[in-house]
Formats: sequence, C-alpha cells, structure tokens
Amino acid sequence: MLEHLRAQMTEPASPDVVVGRQAIYDTAGAVAGYELLFRSGPEAVAANRSGAAATSQVIVSAFTAFDFDELTGGLPGFVNLTDDFLRGDLPVPLVPGRVVLEVLETVNVDDRVVEGVAALAAAGYAIALDDFVPGSEHERLLAVSSYVKIDFLGLDAGGRAIIMSLRERYPHLRFVAERLETPQDIAEARALGYELFQGYALDRPVVASTRTLSASRMRCIQLLGEFMATESDVSAIVAHVSADPALSYRLLRAANCAWNGSARRVATVHGAVMLLGIAQVRDWVMLMLVGDLTLAGDERMADALIQAQLCRLVAERSGLPGDEAFVVGMLSSVAEMIGQPVKVLSEQLPLSDATRQALVDGAGPLGAPFCAVTAYLHGVPPAADAGDLVTPYLQAVRWATETVRRIGD
Repeated sequence: MLEHLRAQMTEPASPDVVVGRQAIYDTAGAVAGYELLFRSGPEAVAANRSGAAATSQVIVSAFTAFDFDELTGGLPGFVNLTDDFLRGDLPVPLVPGRVVLEVLETVNVDDRVVEGVAALAAAGYAIALDDFVPGSEHERLLAVSSYVKIDFLGLDAGGRAIIMSLRERYPHLRFVAERLETPQDIAEARALGYELFQGYALDRPVVASTRTLSASRMRCIQLLGEFMATESDVSAIVAHVSADPALSYRLLRAANCAWNGSARRVATVHGAVMLLGIAQVRDWVMLMLVGDLTLAGDERMADALIQAQLCRLVAERSGLPGDEAFVVGMLSSVAEMIGQPVKVLSEQLPLSDATRQALVDGAGPLGAPFCAVTAYLHGVPPAADAGDLVTPYLQAVRWATETVRRIGD
C-alpha cells in the first residue's frame, strides 16, 4: 500500500545543501582533518558568500543536513569563524573536540575578540589562526591557539620561515602550510618543519551536497522569542518545534549526531529538546535564522502538519503513543518534500524500531494508523477496521490551519 501511494507522488524540487571540504595532510601523507567551506551549489568551486551567514550555513549544514562523521571521516573539521562568533554575539553550538575554530585573517583582534577566543579555548575548543602574518594583531591570540596556518602564496621566504622563531616561544603550536600549489612548495614546507599541509598541490576542495529541508524563518523568530522569556517553558518549546516539520527534522538530526557525545537514542521532539537542552536548541535556531534558511510554504507546511497530527490522533485513539505517531507522519512528509526515500531518511536518524517499521514498511504497532492516514489523505478508502477518520481529520485540519496562521502572524 505504502509503495503504491509513494509511487504516485511527484518528487518535489528541493534546494541542495552544499558544503565544500579540503583535506589537510600530515607529514606521513595521511589526512589529518578537513577544512569545511561554504559553497553556493554543487557545481561551485569557490565561495561567493562571506560573513556570518556563510559561517552559519556551514555549521548548520555540516551538523544537521549531513552526517558529520561521514563528511569528515571522523577527523577534525576546521570551520572559519567571523567576529560575530568570536565575540559571543552569535553562538557556537558545537561540542569541543570535533571541530577546530579558525580565526580569519580579516578579524579585527580587539579586546572583545581576545576575551571571546580565550573563553572558547577555555571551553575546550581548538583554535587556529588562519593566514597568519608575523607582526599582526593576531599575535595576541598565539598563547590560546592550537594551530597556526601560514599562507605560502601570500608570504615571502622570510614570512614562511616564521615558524622557526614562533616554535621557540610557543612550543604547543602546530603549524599548517596552506595554499601549497607546487611540489617545490611542499618540499620547502617540509624542510622548514611544518607538520600539516593544505593546498591544490595536494588536494582541491570537493563539494559535498545533499537535499534537506530548511526551517521556517517565522518559526525561528517565534522560538527565539520563547527562549528569551524569563523562564523558558519546555512544553511550549516542544509545541513550537513540533509545529514545524523542517525544524523538527533538523533538531532530531542534531540530537542524534555522533558528535553530541551521547549514546542515547532520540525519537521524539521532546526527547531532542531534553537531550540538547534549551540553550543548544536556541543556538541551532539562531544559526538557522542567521543562515536565512527557508523553504516550505504555508500550504505544504499545512499538509505536513495535517498528516502528522492525524497520525497522532488516530494512534492515541487506539492507545498508542501519539508523539511517536506524530514523528512518523512528519518524517514521511519531510521525505517527500526533500525528494529522499523514507528508508534513506530513516537511516539518518536512530529512530525507535516501532517508528522505523511504521515509516518504512507501514508495519508494527504504529504501522496500522499510519497506513490508514496515508490512504485516507490520498483518497484511498480506509480498511474497515480503521474506524472513523472524518472527525479526527477535521480536528487535524483545524489544528494545522491555526498553527500555520500563528506562524504567519
């Protein structure tokens, strides 16, 4: 039944989420990490967007749209940060140990930046100084940094050899020779004692893309308003997040990504909010807002909400968990919106067995209500034992209509 219905659905257009990555090699020639870069599309070979929005998109994409372990092979990911993040004006909702935070050469290193970077380092983040220039104000950050990246194309021989004196004063630093374009550059970097190497002579940036669904800007604004309240109401936050299929999907991905350091399996929005904590959920929503990630219109959002809520109502009528049924209905809509098979989508989230069985095969305890709802919404007469669906359908329509109206207010 499910396959028959899905075969009739037209795969919708959905924008690609794109992240560029360039390998960083060690002295043995093994990959030691990847620099993650903003790219505007799958065919783009260079960045055409800068600032906080680009940084936000890289962070959000790398940790929610992609499987971060697959993107970096379990190695550190180097992420460029702008002043906004370094001063604390924008959040860095990443777990230390998985990323290296790069301070761009364009950052004005004032007292606030020095304090902000020191706080990030104290929190356990590794700091890298990008395109370091001897004698610049960035020298104020050497004591709290872990990496120094030297631009071989931008400096003369004396500048490239600066690591000799820096290593004496800061023995904890690791030096990265970047923008290596010839075998001669690599040989010189090795002779000078560099430990890590990056550039076209070794590897060109590779663009990785995936289809995803972006969160509603208005939903993000509403959530931020909820977070800014004196006392955040967890139940209200769960209700806000649950009302947006895109945001629900993103937060489930974020909560279940390997980088969060937890082995817990999260299958509901409430579980995701409780695991991430209000502060981290707020940070993710803020990054989505800054990244200006929008997609689903009111009509498509309403359809997705109707299906999810109808699954909840029909399941609860049978004594089954409504929250899990809601997730099944919501993820089914998300898969359709982003043009991704539900099986592939389900593999990206550590769902409960009951949720996965219902979503992929229409089987298990939640499979019956999900199949009944899916059939009903596609004009297929429900099974005789499905019961009355008209009443819960009208209730779901009223709830979805009111929810979408509140989003647009």
